[in-house]
Order: sequence, then C-alpha cells, then structure tokens
Amino acid sequence: MNPSLFPLNPIMVVDDEPNILKGFQMALESAGINNLLLCQEAGKVMPILSETKIEVILLDLIMPQICGEDLLSKMADSFPDIPVIIITGSSEVEMAVRCMKKGTFDYMVKPVEKNRLISGVKRAIEIRRLQNENQLLKEHILSGELKTPEAFSDFNTQNRSMIGLFQYAESIAQSSQPVLITGETGVGKDLMARAIHRLSHRKGPFVTVNAAGIDDNQFSDTLFGHVSGAYTGADKTRKGLVESAFGGSLFLDEIGDLSSGSQVKLLRLLQEREYLPLGADLPRMADVKIIVATNRDLSKLQESGRFRKDLYYRICFHHLHVPPLRERRDDLPLLMHKFLEVAAQDLEKKRPSPPLELISLLSNYHFPGNIRELKSMIFDAVAGHHSKILSMDRFEAHIKQRSSIDRIPSKQCPGKNHICFSCFDPLPTLENATCLLVGEAMKRTNNNQTMAARFLGISRQRLGRFLKTISE
Repeated sequence: MNPSLFPLNPIMVVDDEPNILKGFQMALESAGINNLLLCQEAGKVMPILSETKIEVILLDLIMPQICGEDLLSKMADSFPDIPVIIITGSSEVEMAVRCMKKGTFDYMVKPVEKNRLISGVKRAIEIRRLQNENQLLKEHILSGELKTPEAFSDFNTQNRSMIGLFQYAESIAQSSQPVLITGETGVGKDLMARAIHRLSHRKGPFVTVNAAGIDDNQFSDTLFGHVSGAYTGADKTRKGLVESAFGGSLFLDEIGDLSSGSQVKLLRLLQEREYLPLGADLPRMADVKIIVATNRDLSKLQESGRFRKDLYYRICFHHLHVPPLRERRDDLPLLMHKFLEVAAQDLEKKRPSPPLELISLLSNYHFPGNIRELKSMIFDAVAGHHSKILSMDRFEAHIKQRSSIDRIPSKQCPGKNHICFSCFDPLPTLENATCLLVGEAMKRTNNNQTMAARFLGISRQRLGRFLKTISE
C-alpha cells in the first residue's frame, strides 16, 4: 500500500454526475485526503463494500437505478460501522429526518461549501479511528496475550506491568495520532518508540531527533529543511527530517526541553499535518507518525509556564509510561544474564558466573540510571573480570559511590525531616527496633546472612550471634 495515502482505507464517493465526483475529489485532495474511490453507478456500491474495506461513504440520494434511501438502508443493515455522509440536492426536512434515523453520520445539501465538506469527512475519519482503537483495546484486554511479541524483542521482561504496556502499544500503534512516552532516564523509551513504529506497519523509515538544546532556528531547519537561498549560506536545498521520515515515524526525544517558539511550530505541524520549509512558498503534507518522549514532568512544566498546555493535550492522545527498574525488580535476573552474555561477547571474554549474592545486592539498589545503569555496571565488572566467578567488588564500589542503598523503607518515612519510628505508639524499645531492622535486612536478602550483614554495616559473625540470640 502506498504510505502517502490518507486515510489508510479509501473514502468512497457515490454520485451519478462525473463533474460532481471530480469536484469532491479536488476539494478533498487539497486537504490531504487522497485515498478516494469514486463510484458513478449506485448498483456497484454493495459489491464494492463486500470486497473492499471502506473508511467513510459520501452518498448522493437522488440517482437513477437505485433510490439513495434504499441504498442507505442496505448499507446500515450490512455495514453499520461505516460512517455515511449524505450529500444531496434535496433540502426536504422529512427526508433528512428519515436519513438520520437510519444512522446517517452527517447530512449536507448541494452545493456544499468546501470547508464544510472537508471538516465533515475529517470528523468521520476520526470517529472511525476511535471505534477501531476501542475495538482493538477490548480485544487485547480480553485476550491477555500479545499478538506480535517479536515487536518487543529488544526488551527482556516478564513483568506484568510491562506486558500490559506492550498490549496497549499494540492497540494504538496504527493510530494516526501522536504518541507520548514518559519515563526516567535509561528505562528504554527509545526502544518503545521503535516497537511502536514496527507495529504501525508504516513503510517509511524511523527517524530520531533529540530536541534538547535545539534553538528555534535549528528546530525549523532540522525538521522542515530549507530551499536554496532561504538565508545567507543556504547554497543548497536541505531536506528536513519530516520529509526524511515520509511514510514512516518521526521520534522527538527530550520533548520537555523544547523552547517556547519550537513548541508553537510543533503544535502547528500536529494540527495542520503540513509544514513549510524555510524559504518555500507552498506548504507540504507531513505524512509521518509523531512519537515524542521525555523524562521530565510535563504537568509541572505546564504549571510553571514552560510547556504549552495546548501542545500537551495534543501529544498525550496516547500516553505510555515506562516504569523504572526498581518497580520491575523481577526482571533483574533476566537482564543480568542478558548483559553478561553481551558484555562477554563484546569484550571477547568467557562469560563469567555471577555469585549468588549479586541478585540480592542489586535488588536492594534503586538504580537511578535504570537499565542503562545496570548494563554499564555489568560491562564494567566483566571488563575487570579475571576468575571464574564474577567479583562483586566493582558493583559494591559503584553502589557505595552513589550512596544509593535505601537503608530505610521509603513507605515508612514520609519525609526527610521525619523519623521512621514516629508512627509507632508506644515507641519500640531498642531491642525491638533492632529486631525489626534485622528482620527487614534478612527479608530483603532472602535470608542471606552475608548480604544482610553488609546492608546493616556489621560483620557476618555479629549478625549470626544476634540471630542465634533471638532464636533461643
């Protein structure tokens, strides 16, 4: 299928007058609606609907051979999901009422104003898209399975939240609306964007641009390009990334760092689905799927006036939040073994065996850099590895340097100025508090005394004596 056609399925225009068909075609194509199927014979409508998936139908009521109202009744019975827009020369109120009762999406009287025609067709396309997405979402929820798991091959996960996120991505990937991906640094937002592009079945390329640090002029030139002579030094025409991604997907990373001027330009691109290269006289159609990502809190940026509300509502039509690694610790063994294999292969070393205590150590680290940080830690450890069992020294040094082991459960400490035991009444004794702390350390390490002693900052022998004391 030609990726430049819009919408994905054709719009069928039914009218017995060829000049009117031609006029509708020119009006719709001027607005970028160019996937059209023109039908001059009413008798061919039902056979076409049986063989071809149609997005919207524009139907004239007054035609030879078959009465338009009769044809409308047949379409409503056999194809009730297809929006039908009646376009007729009759202004009879009774006829309009009868058509609306049969499920007509819109009713227009000839001659139809161009803007009225275009807005009506676009609205029908949008309604049909929402219906399709809702149906896909229902199917995913009911099935509980991924239809295309290969699209997410870059991820190593068994986490239920991630699987649910994949299901949602499958259901919205073919939508023409923008997709917003949020999440902390290193969680794999770029991998999710690539997966969505693969699932979209768009034939064009996947093009990436980092929006951080791009000023207004660079933004326009980078995305929209310029014609020769547009400004001093523009000796050659430059193709922008929107044109490079034609028929594919454009991924704008770090969208929260865009300047206010660039935000306006991006908003116009999303609203109009067209752009103007610097120095050009005529706009060009933007046949791209827009995917944006950020690790920043866009709600707070809106409150401070640093991010436009209208742009936010435009880009968050479909929103995927990729959870941090600390919320999917069940993936740690999978990720660790995967990165050990990759690191050993890249560094041309034999794959080392991880010590049993390593998972306990990593499970109690909150990974501010997420999966990217875990990969870096493992590559660093494998680079300095010389024995059969992988040493934990580099992991411990990294964690100590970041001072990031959570010694106090965050759920019990509401703030920095609060004491963890303030919720206890009466206050526990020192012996009881010590028992609670040791119990938590043993729970976090799956009863590994060596690791628990490290977390508590005492020797293994001292912990052993304490456990023996409380068990007697």
